[in-house]
Amino acid sequence: MGSSAYSPLDRFVRANPYRKTGIRRKKHERLHSAEDEPEVPQLCWLAVKIIGMRNLRKADLLSHTDCYVKLWMPTASCQEAQTKTVNNCRNPVWNETFHFIIQREVKNILELTICDKDTCTSDDQLLTVRFDVAKIQPGEKVCLNFELNPESQEELEVEFLLENIPGVSENIITNGVLVSREVSSLEVHVNETNMKSPYTRRDFTFTVKGSYEETQDVSIDCRQGSSETARFHYVKHSQPRLHMTLPKECSFCGHHSARRQMDLSSPLAVSLHSLDLSKKVTVMRGESYEVSVKEEDGCQNLDLRLGFDLCAEEQDFISKRKKVVAAALKRVLHLDEDLQEDEQVPVVAVMTTAGGVRSMTAMCGSLLALQELGILDCVSYMTGLSATTWTMAKLYEDPYWSQNDLRGPLGDIKEHVTKSKLHCFSLDHMKYYEKELCERKQEGHKLSFTDLWGLFIDCMLHHQGSTHKLSDQQLAVNQGQNPLPMYLCLNVKDDFSTLDFKEWVEFTPYEVGFLKYGAFVRSEDFGSEFFMGHLMKKIPESHICFLEGTWSNIFSQNFMDAVYLTGHSEDFWHRWTRGTEHDIEEHPALPKKPHEQTTCLSIPRGCLSNTLREMLTERPVVSTYHNFLKGLQLHNKYLENESFCMWKDTVLDSSPNQLNEMGDYLKLIDTAFFINTSCPPIVRPERKVDVILHLNYSGGSQTLPLDLFSDYCLEHGIPFPSTELSQEDREHLKECYVFEDSLEAPILAYFPLVCDTFQKYKAPNVKRGPTEMEQGRVDVSNCVGPYSTALLTYSEENFNKLLNLCHYNILNNKNLILQALRTAVQRKKRSKNCSSAQSSKCS
Repeated sequence: MGSSAYSPLDRFVRANPYRKTGIRRKKHERLHSAEDEPEVPQLCWLAVKIIGMRNLRKADLLSHTDCYVKLWMPTASCQEAQTKTVNNCRNPVWNETFHFIIQREVKNILELTICDKDTCTSDDQLLTVRFDVAKIQPGEKVCLNFELNPESQEELEVEFLLENIPGVSENIITNGVLVSREVSSLEVHVNETNMKSPYTRRDFTFTVKGSYEETQDVSIDCRQGSSETARFHYVKHSQPRLHMTLPKECSFCGHHSARRQMDLSSPLAVSLHSLDLSKKVTVMRGESYEVSVKEEDGCQNLDLRLGFDLCAEEQDFISKRKKVVAAALKRVLHLDEDLQEDEQVPVVAVMTTAGGVRSMTAMCGSLLALQELGILDCVSYMTGLSATTWTMAKLYEDPYWSQNDLRGPLGDIKEHVTKSKLHCFSLDHMKYYEKELCERKQEGHKLSFTDLWGLFIDCMLHHQGSTHKLSDQQLAVNQGQNPLPMYLCLNVKDDFSTLDFKEWVEFTPYEVGFLKYGAFVRSEDFGSEFFMGHLMKKIPESHICFLEGTWSNIFSQNFMDAVYLTGHSEDFWHRWTRGTEHDIEEHPALPKKPHEQTTCLSIPRGCLSNTLREMLTERPVVSTYHNFLKGLQLHNKYLENESFCMWKDTVLDSSPNQLNEMGDYLKLIDTAFFINTSCPPIVRPERKVDVILHLNYSGGSQTLPLDLFSDYCLEHGIPFPSTELSQEDREHLKECYVFEDSLEAPILAYFPLVCDTFQKYKAPNVKRGPTEMEQGRVDVSNCVGPYSTALLTYSEENFNKLLNLCHYNILNNKNLILQALRTAVQRKKRSKNCSSAQSSKCS
């Protein structure tokens, strides 16, 4: 836009380096149609003409609306555009055109927001139309009428024109869900040109919206003829604008060569995409300084991994671990011959549930029994959430913990569980907490109350502060000597119920990442600042105690979580937490393609509804970390990606402009407040888990976590065995159930936390004597009893009872576990034989 003799498309072409390849365009040359192009170019020029509205609704009762339209397409530009305001008119006409450079490989959603201009208060947003630009084909000019309210015949008329930009391409990296685009680096140079200036110092502020840096301040010393440079990283083809707040004096804009008096204490914007930035360009010159810019290629290789497959380190671990597992299975199953590691060794996983110190203690008993049976060496993965992560983090401080007698480290855990926690509030510890939090803030982490909670956990479990980190656990798996630990939490959004927005985030010693997006960063880089997949600012890795505070954040529950976990209907409350959105039609109807999204109309709720929504969805505390997805964009066909669809379950999955790629921070909470399970990482199809040992330590209903996750898998098409239990079983649970059905689903051995035969037997087939009966009375059914989730300290007697109960329940069901393992081995052999027969038949 502006007064240039060239059209916006011409200015873009003139300013881009493809001209060096010998391609030329005549002024006002018509672009080729889509049929003329052998391949659809990646970059296109989109012209959006806001024509007008008919039968516009009133914003208030006093007058017609003073209406304007805001346009926002974050994949093309981070800056909103808007039309002029038409006052007091029911049928406003604008006829204003706006231009966007779009990358057709990404999902471009144009948001058109109808606003009412207010003088005394903030402007009202009446409605928003979300339109998928993929509906428009290159070479087409389409005029559409959006039906906003068919009853009142309220319509918005918009014209679209999409043109290819010939010869201009962009290198992108994608996994079919997320797209990393080319990044440019803009250097802004400020030079002092007049050493006789009466000023001793000049202060400048530069802003490039949508860049990683966003805003930078520069100061120069006028007496020494100094120069300073600010640098910005941004998407190369995003129509960047440089906003400058400069000293006040007589100046002229370099690229317009027009001298004029300006008050430069207010921001001045310079459009950069119209300039040839391959060489240094002066954009502003004052009496004693000049500002020039130059663009260079930005970051090249990604510092995160886009892909749904397992990372190379985990694949190497599995290869090594299968040797250990093969030998262990031969021993425990008394096999006559060795298992072939690649094809006959099943993948076994142990998963746990939350439950405070109860789950921490119970897990100790379960692992001790699995070690005694020789089954622990058959396990390749171990997953935890909430307080079971405390046990895991403690164990993995020893690189060979599963190869040593567990009674040693479990004795240490017992010492910490049974001692008073009052020492955690001593003056010395308070000073230590303050020192650690100050250091953490100085390193660049964003503090939250969960960081203090993590330090408290560390104090509970260690005699002195622990410096262990998640990446340190690589030493415990580098030879395949222990199961690979995996930790789980949820990423959430403000003002959304967990029912409406949640994203699984898994942590391993190698990587941290999102199951839904297939995006992972190295564990040592989690918490650092990223942009478009590139590491921009390295922040020291967090001590694992801070992650424990995140994984077991007992302060993150909101009202809706509580209603959901009680098993009562949340429909009444849930409707107050949702916005008003519905699909609308546009005329004429455009041909539909599978990956195109329907046009959506969103109407903001009133003040009362928003207040109630905040009350219902407000979380007291969330853990806040820098968003390593920042800047990444969604692929145009992301909703067709099978891996994404497996995990998509939020109301925003079809609203890419509102997903987390735009956010600065992740907001992480305890998984237990949605489903008390750590199963998602081990049902990823890439891990090919054959047997799951489901160790349940939840309070209250022992079947609710299993029921919820079974329903979740059924809804999302995730292979999982049917877990139907009879009413009698639900009322009188046994110690172990084995579920098995289709070959695609893993075998599930489910251990509810019950005190069944343990009341009469102190060991399998060893009855209790009259004086030992009291040791068999363990009240785990009452969630407010001696094993309440809120209790942080147990008596030594209660600790021993719970430890022995879980130890016994595993030992007493040895045969069921071995049968599940034997079935898995037979399955693998049959699968291998079928594959061999099929190969022979084909040959």
